[in-house]
Amino acid sequence: MKKICKIKIFAIWAMFLGCCSCQHETMSRISGDNLVIPMQTREKTNAAYLLIVTLGHDGKNCPGCILSNGKWIHVDCQGHGRACLTSAAVVLNQTGTIVTATTTDTFGLTSEDFFLMPDRSLDYEDDKGNHLFLNIPSQMVYRDTATQQFTFTGLSFSNAAAYSNN
Repeated sequence: MKKICKIKIFAIWAMFLGCCSCQHETMSRISGDNLVIPMQTREKTNAAYLLIVTLGHDGKNCPGCILSNGKWIHVDCQGHGRACLTSAAVVLNQTGTIVTATTTDTFGLTSEDFFLMPDRSLDYEDDKGNHLFLNIPSQMVYRDTATQQFTFTGLSFSNAAAYSNN
């Protein structure tokens, strides 16, 4: 519950910063979850975004969905479901058709060395006003030992949601 409150406060803070950075058109669209919000940065080449995502499920009915040290365990606010609202600041990189997202907030998603990302389609409006979805396939990502960041791979953009976000 504490994490959800912190995430909501962070999202409100991000909305305030966005409004002050002349991004009010994008920020006024925020009314739900599973969103991509462009972030203002000083570097014009930096593609910085805030991803707001619902995920996770009740551990009472989960015998374990994450394999850790050879044993199946449940970790709150990871994997399928919609129990938690969380966010992550990321930089999107595209090389040809390959799109990745690397976190820039080291412990925004979790303090664990792994993160079980469920498949999600995040609502996004590009700088030309086109309504798109950023699709992130389900994947287990591990924290880079040098940078301490997570990198999500296999991302794609589409006109329609690729996933149901359940």
